[in-house]
Amino acid sequence: FRVPAVSEDQAREALLRYVESKWRYSSKPARNLTFRQLQPIIVYRYRLETFTETRTSSWNFEVYNGQPVDGAQFGDCPPPWEVSLPAPQMFTDKVETRRVPHSSIVKACHICSGCGRMRCNSCAGRGKRSCGMCNGKGYQTSPRNYNRPSTTRTCYSCNGRGRKRCTSCQGQGSITCSVCHGHQKLMHFIQLTVTWKNNVSHFIPDRQPDFPDQKFEKVSGEAFFRDENLLVYPLQGFPDLELCDVSSRLIHEHLQRFSSTSRILQQRQTIELVPLTQARYQYKDKDYSFFVYGVENKVLVSQYPSACLLL
Repeated sequence: FRVPAVSEDQAREALLRYVESKWRYSSKPARNLTFRQLQPIIVYRYRLETFTETRTSSWNFEVYNGQPVDGAQFGDCPPPWEVSLPAPQMFTDKVETRRVPHSSIVKACHICSGCGRMRCNSCAGRGKRSCGMCNGKGYQTSPRNYNRPSTTRTCYSCNGRGRKRCTSCQGQGSITCSVCHGHQKLMHFIQLTVTWKNNVSHFIPDRQPDFPDQKFEKVSGEAFFRDENLLVYPLQGFPDLELCDVSSRLIHEHLQRFSSTSRILQQRQTIELVPLTQARYQYKDKDYSFFVYGVENKVLVSQYPSACLLL
């Protein structure tokens, strides 16, 4: 196979794009450097994807105002895994909720016991609250002044009664139930939550100590190998034995982790060749280097010949 590499023109263009994004760097060295060597490096990226479906169910409810009730009179309530749902496109995440057939039942609201109203918490059901201006006394006392004694007068806010009508319940002592909204009844049903998730594990052999592996996570590679099935088998006979061992280990881990709680719908394992080239060059009789990586020709520079400094 062909090891992905870049030409001198591509390497220079990639470096110029990188330099232009850094305001401290001058583009002069990138334009006038002399390449000494472009060394392509073989980098494999192995990825295992396990597409799973998980189902959970729980009781839920909604306000009942006369809508049709799909209850036990229409048949038995099916188990979660027998509810028919179309799966989304393979290896794409999605969450969907669905009402389980024949699981609905109508009951009186558990908050207001079917009354449609509940006690007002602001006035504790009394319909009136203590006046905030006089603190429930019915009168207000003015402070004593140096030339006049303190005086007492009837509170103008409550007219001397010490209490005012509760504004939360308009003096009724109760408010509309916040759960059934005054309809008195709720329809309970079993809600099914289906989660489709693409679980991904990837591995890149650490063959270049001067280049951080995490940089590969944000770039693309060239497709080299692809295997997709309900369950895939570990790699065999691949030139890089480390990838064979990793494939066997990750497949075993995915089966142990996901088969006990979810249904495995499909698996896919791929190997990509991620372009990585180390460019060595000279500028003003000094040696430097940088990396060009990914199909996008991104650049990693550890040391650059010149930087613009603000004095």
